[in-house]
Amino acid sequence: MARRESGAGGGGEETASGLPVSLERAWGLRERPVKGPKPGLTQDRIVDAAVSLAEAEGLAAVSMGRVAKELGASTMSLYRYVATKNELYLLMQDAASDDPPSIPPTDGGWRAGLTRWALGLRAMYHSHLWMLRIPLSGPPASPKSVAWMEYALAALEGTGLDAGEQLGTVTLLSGYVRHEATLMSDLDAAYAAEGRTPDEVMSRYVRTLTHLTTPERHPAVTRLLATNVFAYTEGPEEEADFDFHFGLERVLDGVSALVDRRAGAGS
Repeated sequence: MARRESGAGGGGEETASGLPVSLERAWGLRERPVKGPKPGLTQDRIVDAAVSLAEAEGLAAVSMGRVAKELGASTMSLYRYVATKNELYLLMQDAASDDPPSIPPTDGGWRAGLTRWALGLRAMYHSHLWMLRIPLSGPPASPKSVAWMEYALAALEGTGLDAGEQLGTVTLLSGYVRHEATLMSDLDAAYAAEGRTPDEVMSRYVRTLTHLTTPERHPAVTRLLATNVFAYTEGPEEEADFDFHFGLERVLDGVSALVDRRAGAGS
């Protein structure tokens, strides 16, 4: 296949896949030249250094200049391999991502498959919170992200949902997982900044609401306060797990209703 290339760099090229050259390398569509000395700087080294920075200091610490400094290279030399910081982010996410669950997606039915998928995605985010700060710039295009999409779509085979409904289900579920992981990350950061435990923060919140609300003006809120629902009964992690599973089950209940509807329409 013909390509128009402007040189050895990471950008400025049209490729048959429509991907940047750096992502083509991640897919194995571009091989490293076998002739000549092994280069001191490679795309893998750049990505590994960027991931190490993100793991240690967060995504905000990652810049082309900082990565170049960590590698003892010039900033401009990085652009021969990665054209933009957004490309670098995608490569970092792919390098740090886990593989999808090893259990076949249809094992136990579509609901079990999507549950495994959601739990695996959530665990990956919680292990690499910096991933949640990567701006969404388009649909999945890196090897690992496409593998995760493949697993979720495969779990929905045989449900009777059409292609658009399957894709919409995966988008809805991934959005729920990402939102929950981001919320928990933000709350944990806020608790740490205040130097308080989650229980202390929620206790103060309850006192504030109790002071501000009355049964006449806020009958629903005051009834909620009377139930002690804001108290951590087991611990922050257990509470977060309960909230996540509760929401996940409600999302899947909605998908189940659609699957049943499609089955009824086809009978």
